[in-house]
Amino acid sequence: MTAFEVAENIRKGIHDADPGISTKMIPLADGGEGTVHALIDSTGGRVIRSTVHDPLMRKIKSFYGILEDHKTAVIEMAAASGIELLEEKEKDPLITSTYGTGELIRSALDMGCTRIIIGIGGSATNDGGAGMMQALGIKFYDHTGKKIRPEGGGSLLMIQSIDLNSLDERLTNVEFIIASDVDNPLLGNNGASFTYGPQKGADSETVQILEKSMEHFANIIEGITKKEIRSLPGAGAAGGLGFGMMIILNASLKPGFEIISEFAGLENSIREANIVITGEGKIDVQTRFGKTPFGVAKIAMKYNIPVLAFTGNLEENTPELYKDIFKVVVPIVNRPMKLETALMKSHTLLRQAAKRVMNLIILGKEISW
Repeated sequence: MTAFEVAENIRKGIHDADPGISTKMIPLADGGEGTVHALIDSTGGRVIRSTVHDPLMRKIKSFYGILEDHKTAVIEMAAASGIELLEEKEKDPLITSTYGTGELIRSALDMGCTRIIIGIGGSATNDGGAGMMQALGIKFYDHTGKKIRPEGGGSLLMIQSIDLNSLDERLTNVEFIIASDVDNPLLGNNGASFTYGPQKGADSETVQILEKSMEHFANIIEGITKKEIRSLPGAGAAGGLGFGMMIILNASLKPGFEIISEFAGLENSIREANIVITGEGKIDVQTRFGKTPFGVAKIAMKYNIPVLAFTGNLEENTPELYKDIFKVVVPIVNRPMKLETALMKSHTLLRQAAKRVMNLIILGKEISW
């Protein structure tokens, strides 16, 4: 479900219990999947369809958003370079590329955008943003001076020189904002390769190759630009795409939830509410690290407004962990069922859960204990 669909099903469940209850929907996201639609649904705008290359350089249909100011583009790098675009057997950060993300940026430039927000969660890549750079005009050469096309993290070792002069000139007039909660540096045990390489298909030997390749790439491009970016928080995000965007596009990094909540005017809406309702597919120990429900709850706590959270998967001890954050955490599944069934019925399950909770709230107001 999109953020809008989640909000709509909760609204329907509330009104099933009492049609007279006033509700306001604010679709949100944290910089990952759903960021484009959350911003469009909250602030207005439109979806732009674009044909780009996926992580394995196959042509696919992708998309991004342009907000109603006609100057701000919102891109999910996962829509072009995401791990969900690959089958399990296809995952290989030695060869997966961010080229398609660069193509989405180029398309936004063609539309006249001067501010580009990029959510960089869910990547399949570990190329330091080299593919993106190539799509934006940068040229790479090997030790013989032959122009090469870096394809994936493993090919970064081939690069011996980089020509930045052919970078798209329009980029100098564009503000880039990275929407990400990842604060890993580029290199080292907490860097891109060691931390995220295994979930993208890298075994221990491949991780070592990726790390060596990334360090080589960083040495060259930092030497040319005279910038030291590798150790900055977020440089390791999305397999080093954070590094590539900061060093080439002068991008700034902000928490995804913070960006979207500001656009949506979330705090003002929460301040006027009696109850705040949020949700996430899985609420667990990771929820407090930049996830949407935790961000919503932190704002609500400032105004002593109770927060209810719906979830599809509630881990053991989670209610105890968040007892001071959420008034109640409600699993939406109403009986034992397979994951496939729960996903298929998620719209109905969420609506029914919202109705049950609202009936309990109404009942609680009617009973004098």
